[in-house]
Amino acid sequence: MEFDLTSIIGAVADAVPDRGCFVQGDVRLTFGELVGRANQFADALHALGLGCHTERDLLAGHESGQDHLGLYLHNGHEFIEANIGAFAARLAPFNINYRYVDDELIYLLRDQRARVLVYHDAFAPVVERIRGRLDDLVALFQVADDSGHDLLDGAVRYEDALSGRPTSPPPVTRSPDDLYVLCTGGTTGMPKGVLWRQADIWVSALGGVSPKLGREYASVDEIADEATHRGGFRNMPTAPFMHGAAQWTALTALTHGNTCVIPESPTRLDPHDVWSSVERERVTLLQIVGDSFARPLLDQLDRGSYDVSSLRVITNGGAILGAGSKERLVAAIPRLLIVDGLGSSEAGPIGTSQSSNSAGITAAAFEPAPGTRVLSSDLSSVLESGTGSLGWLATTGRIPLGYLGDAAKTAATFPTVGGIRHAVPGDRAVLLTDGRIELRGRDSVTINTGGEKVFAEEVEQAILHHPIVADAVVCGRPSERWGQEVVAIVALADGTIGSDEIAAAIVETAGATLARYKLPKRIVFRPAIERSPAGKADYRWAAAQAAG
Repeated sequence: MEFDLTSIIGAVADAVPDRGCFVQGDVRLTFGELVGRANQFADALHALGLGCHTERDLLAGHESGQDHLGLYLHNGHEFIEANIGAFAARLAPFNINYRYVDDELIYLLRDQRARVLVYHDAFAPVVERIRGRLDDLVALFQVADDSGHDLLDGAVRYEDALSGRPTSPPPVTRSPDDLYVLCTGGTTGMPKGVLWRQADIWVSALGGVSPKLGREYASVDEIADEATHRGGFRNMPTAPFMHGAAQWTALTALTHGNTCVIPESPTRLDPHDVWSSVERERVTLLQIVGDSFARPLLDQLDRGSYDVSSLRVITNGGAILGAGSKERLVAAIPRLLIVDGLGSSEAGPIGTSQSSNSAGITAAAFEPAPGTRVLSSDLSSVLESGTGSLGWLATTGRIPLGYLGDAAKTAATFPTVGGIRHAVPGDRAVLLTDGRIELRGRDSVTINTGGEKVFAEEVEQAILHHPIVADAVVCGRPSERWGQEVVAIVALADGTIGSDEIAAAIVETAGATLARYKLPKRIVFRPAIERSPAGKADYRWAAAQAAG
């Protein structure tokens, strides 16, 4: 059996309608309330004639037969409601990076063929400037916030759109083939919309394999039964919902009868807000993105007095979480399990590594998920463990259909090897003798220096070992001698601009774990490292700093 996400979430809501579903400060919604509101939004979309117009079996992998809806929102229950409501009306919702400037937004909205835009008041001035250049838009839903911006002409207040509508889903025949769309970050190039079947993203990334039964769920009754008897955990994503890991954390909670708790502040990482929410709501799982989240959280934990005894698991994905941060976390919360997730928008979860006081602190080696493998550099074969050869990290099975509107890139990223279709998101890796995977880094940010390949993430990890370094991003810049040379952009813990002596000390520390050719030829100090709101490094920004 395969399922659409609306049916799954609806079954859970029917089973535990009065259980807490969403918490953000004083905002509290039960499963029954949140799903009812999502269905009201779905009815508003359906009334506009929006939905699915061409079924999946008539389309190629890079094509969509559904209307698309952009989520231009800070974190809040409206993001989740609009997401689920779009599913219920058979639209395909997609995430929007709210830091994009006008031209980037226009590119993304055109590329994703947005028919509907749901946005906060804070973004109304931007929407007003660009909507005249977006011919496909037919509806604007504006969500109130405290920014003070008025409702745009022709837009509808989100709450008004829900008012008086039925709380049951609209009369459409949903399909497991309906799309879940996740836009890539665009930190190394233009963002792309990754097209997943809902049935595939459910199994791949949202917990669609029963831990009790050891197999995929065979009915929504099984899902609802486990949600009733095994649910009730309290999970907190700290990254923006526009980031895949935060979305997956929230949707996994909702599809398993758990409560999604988010910090009160929707616009930035506020460590006091996070720990206060963990204490007040007895959060059991916390999702973060690398050291850029972990270090300020740890510093606040050292400064304050918080009861975090409820916390059992921290999940990390999307950026490096260094050994130093892991050691501080398990020292502060002795029973904590840290789960590093290796994955991508194009492949879903690929592997995990676990750290704890009992298991120790793990490095960059991951236990592969089912279907994960390493392909040869020419994509002609699957590598065997222990060869030591550098290859392409890949996965098979329930993987995406392709990139919206891009047949060529779809064919390149999802090649058939040995008669089996693979997702190859662009990461380089080595398959170790024990079957674990050692990640080397994303090929798009690989630095070719003097005939050697240097992976930016590996150098960043080494630099972060120095206690004075708060954050770092590494890139290449042109060099007459080397072709490219390694440059590190570094922010110090005290916010100052470092000296040549400090730069030399950082390079010396990195040299303890890196070959000489991998060491930065230059360190550029900045007060802070520019990252996406989701914590991912912006390598285009880094290249500009290195060039300057």
